[in-house]
Amino acid sequence: METAKCLELIKIELKKAPDYVKQYNFETQHSLTTTYQYLAEFRRFFDWLRQEGISNASNNLHVTTDTLAHLTRNDIMLYIDYLGHTKNKQGHLSSPTTINRSINALRSLFKFLTITVAENNDGQPYFEHNVMLRIHSLNDTKTLNYRAHVLESHMYTGKLKFEFLDFIAHDYETTCNQQAKPGFKRNKERDMAIIALILGTGIRVSECAGVDLQDLNLKDAVLDVTRKGGQKDSVPIAEWTLNYINAYKNIRDKRYAADSRQTAFFLTRWHSQTRRMTSNAIERMVSKYSTAFGHPLTPHKLRHTLASELYSVTKDQVLVAQQLGQKGTTATDLYTHVDQEKQRDALNEISKLNKD
Repeated sequence: METAKCLELIKIELKKAPDYVKQYNFETQHSLTTTYQYLAEFRRFFDWLRQEGISNASNNLHVTTDTLAHLTRNDIMLYIDYLGHTKNKQGHLSSPTTINRSINALRSLFKFLTITVAENNDGQPYFEHNVMLRIHSLNDTKTLNYRAHVLESHMYTGKLKFEFLDFIAHDYETTCNQQAKPGFKRNKERDMAIIALILGTGIRVSECAGVDLQDLNLKDAVLDVTRKGGQKDSVPIAEWTLNYINAYKNIRDKRYAADSRQTAFFLTRWHSQTRRMTSNAIERMVSKYSTAFGHPLTPHKLRHTLASELYSVTKDQVLVAQQLGQKGTTATDLYTHVDQEKQRDALNEISKLNKD
């Protein structure tokens, strides 16, 4: 990157950064390219802190060091997981090398903040707790182990997922305004079925939106899924989810004016027309309910809830990868056959443990 352009980009980043980042930039010695890259990583991290509600700052200028001082290892692990599912301008997911750049940038910032004397802090560092000391870099051989730790850090495991569904069923209506109530009542069974299906199978939000009527075999508790790249897959469904799915199926045709042309399982009515529910609509729906519940999350975190619990029951990363439709990172993982009965038994063991 040419010097003039790099300096201009650095100037733009600093203009929107908190004062302590400006001090960091003034007192650390990096190449111009590294300086710009690190400032961009700080911006992305601050954006995420505000997006997740960890910081209530209205913009990055007001993200405080107090917020950084109280971050936990799980917070950072969730951020690393977020990076792993973020696509670049070319549409590719972040590689371990790209994620390591983010980790290194945050290590540098946190080291500075925990050892550098702050002018307005009586000669003391900004804060003492450096959470980045507990975070290791990724490499190709550690990715699966890191993945297991990330899965365990996600929310809505155990009884919390049942409490979430009960909240939608019995309490959400009291939290929404009068204008929203008709829509909620019309879509309650559908929305709960979507959430239960993701929690009970671990499918992606796009895969959920793509489910057709013919894909569901509720008698055998099996779902046919079209994975990324158009690959066909078949996964067991946790038995506890079937009541939610059947409750929606029973009202689907009449409630959404569906006829034989409507192959999509999850439907919506828009301007008197029946349509397939989109991935974006599912994202917004899950955000709406989970925010009202007090634990904001995304469908991707519902997927990881299943992965975390499945791993805790089986300690089998290959089984988890097969349930989620992931290829894994080695040829052994890719071609190891996992019996579906073992998957189904593990899924049902989860619900037994949660309800005991």
